[in-house]
Amino acid sequence: MDSRSYSHAELRQVHALSDQHLTNEFFDRESVLIVDDSPTVRASLLRLLKQQYECSEAANVAEALEKLKAAPVSLVITDVIMPGLSGVELLRIVMDRYPQTAVIVVSSVDRPQRALDAVRLGAFDYLIKPCDEEVLELTVARALERRRLLINAAKYKTDLEERNRELSERKAHLERLQAEIVHNEKMASIGKLAAGIAHEINNPVGFVSGNLEFLGQCVNDLIRLINLYGEAGLPEPVASAAAELKQQIDYDRMTVDLTEALSDCQAGVGRVREIVQNLRTFSRLDEAELKRTDVHEGLDSTIRLLSRYFSGGGASLVRQYGDVPEIDAFSARLNQVWMNLLVNAAQAIGKGPGEVCVRTFSKEGSVVVSVSDTGSGIAREDLNRIFDPFFTTKPVGEGSGLGLSIAFGIVERHNGRIEVQSEPGKGTTFNVILPQQMDAAAETRAAA
Repeated sequence: MDSRSYSHAELRQVHALSDQHLTNEFFDRESVLIVDDSPTVRASLLRLLKQQYECSEAANVAEALEKLKAAPVSLVITDVIMPGLSGVELLRIVMDRYPQTAVIVVSSVDRPQRALDAVRLGAFDYLIKPCDEEVLELTVARALERRRLLINAAKYKTDLEERNRELSERKAHLERLQAEIVHNEKMASIGKLAAGIAHEINNPVGFVSGNLEFLGQCVNDLIRLINLYGEAGLPEPVASAAAELKQQIDYDRMTVDLTEALSDCQAGVGRVREIVQNLRTFSRLDEAELKRTDVHEGLDSTIRLLSRYFSGGGASLVRQYGDVPEIDAFSARLNQVWMNLLVNAAQAIGKGPGEVCVRTFSKEGSVVVSVSDTGSGIAREDLNRIFDPFFTTKPVGEGSGLGLSIAFGIVERHNGRIEVQSEPGKGTTFNVILPQQMDAAAETRAAA
């Protein structure tokens, strides 16, 4: 009896073999183990096969298992009925423990069902005693050939899976780099725009600020002069006319409002200056080289730019800054990380109420920046994908899926890492761990 296609047991052999490292030498040492309780049968088979194969023999299943345990065997030829365990039990054990070994069952029991059962369990063939020598030799050769095919198929399968894995990793890395390049160009454009705005606005803001200060002094002087005239002894007609005019224009209230308006204008100009300074601090166009960086300064400037997310009754912001040293970093790139994490945290809370906590502390020579929120959390099945480029759980139009991927790349290039902990319905925490100092290789990666 011969099997014309792969059985389920043989397919299991392919999967089991896929984890083995096999070479041509594995096939060069083909050996045959003959298992039969009859010395005559063993001697006959040994005489027939020893010219072509390295042969050994066993009188029972226990002895066969010892030989299988001691050295690899290419093929087992086993009888069915033997003292102790049967050949069928040996077949099951070989298929389970030694999937690289082929098995031929040789028996005097001529029952089609038994032969079919043996093949289903994984035997290559079932031969009836006494075996024709040419048939046996051909069956052994074909069994070993199929074994080679199975092993090669498993090896090719493993190689293909490894190449597919490498291609997937390279594809993901390329997508991350492409996304980061696009984002960096966008941020560079924003930085240039911010620098242009700062340059163009600073001069007129300076004029307005200086003039407001001068106007404030003039208004105060004029009020003092008018009050002095009021206290002087003016002729009755002039005094009456002045009093009537003051009443018409509500002089007392007007002086107070005028002073407050000038004060508000000065505060507004100060706010414009602060916004411009925040833009400059965030973009850091003047800091294109690696330098000692205060993470608190970058966090604060980013938070000020994102103030709209934390003012309005939705997400409240809590800062718990520890005593941390400066680190080697490219400030502008790290500020992109803080922006992405803070925006995600605020959006996770939505209309709230909820809390975003930014915490910093030192740990084992590194600085840790922790951004946590009490938002909706991340589903467990999504945790392994959140750093993949273009993966997002946000509705269409609300997220590109690039923020966390870019943040991951920036932190990785700083020789750091990002850890995430999340529980659906309770919130998420991102921990960014950055070394205090970078070696030359890490500096090159970060600058790339």
